[in-house]
Amino acid sequence: MFILTSPTSSILEPDFSGGVAEASAYCRRLAESHYENFTVVSWLLPKPLRPHFHHVYAYCRGADDLADESGQSATARAGLDAWEAELHACYEGKSRHPVFLALAETVREFQIPREPFLDLLSAFRQDQEVVRYATREAVLDYCRRSADPVGRIVLYLGRCQRAPLTNWSDKICTGLQLANFCQDVAEDWDRGRIYLPQTTLDQVGYTEEYFARRECNAAFRKVMAQEVAYADSFFQAGLPLISALPKSLRLDVALCLEGGRAILDTLRRRSYDVWHGRPKLNKWDRVKIAGRAARHVFRARRSERE
Repeated sequence: MFILTSPTSSILEPDFSGGVAEASAYCRRLAESHYENFTVVSWLLPKPLRPHFHHVYAYCRGADDLADESGQSATARAGLDAWEAELHACYEGKSRHPVFLALAETVREFQIPREPFLDLLSAFRQDQEVVRYATREAVLDYCRRSADPVGRIVLYLGRCQRAPLTNWSDKICTGLQLANFCQDVAEDWDRGRIYLPQTTLDQVGYTEEYFARRECNAAFRKVMAQEVAYADSFFQAGLPLISALPKSLRLDVALCLEGGRAILDTLRRRSYDVWHGRPKLNKWDRVKIAGRAARHVFRARRSERE
């Protein structure tokens, strides 16, 4: 019996009494029911790796739901504390929660340390306390814990967690997080949060009164143009990762990178207006993403032959 709804009680106390195989199936169903692109991407992976990606995704999805869907900061913090306790139980071989029962198999197989999982929880906790960011450096510190750990976990799954791959992975993951911040300005504002750095907003005079009016004026477009270009610079810096990865991971990572860049392109096409509808990718965007990702993989293969 699987409960895949989002309320905190269902996340922390699922109706589950099975073993590892049932726990892995729970994670797969959770991934496929929540993330529209996850199933497509997972089919591009070697079959033995797919369950492990589901396990990691289920952990991240559960933590994200606890952070954002409880409705109250105190409830979110308590939920995240309980999730962390389950993580420690997982590493000690004591968890019976399906997500962590499955995750235990993954961390054992690939020797993944606790730190990246704990870093993600640190970022989710920060969201309950910090709703404004003074500088780009403060935003990057958040990205270091909210996004970069996911890429590092993927490197463990590819058995290639080493320098300089870690640095390139961090660049791509930070770029994805920054692109998401640009895409979700309106949604974040509705949650009471602003991830655009205050120093950049102050330079052009875009105040919170403009946020409240959801005004896409020249000042806002200038801020967004700067932040979009800044996010794109991280994708450029992380591009060498694709060629350095095992062949089994290249296409997935290339798709993620080009998906992030496509979001930035969509923002540019809309003249950075995120106030009148969330920018989304269309079918033609997805075709272009696939084509660009395939070219990256082709170039990597050609470089190996030369």
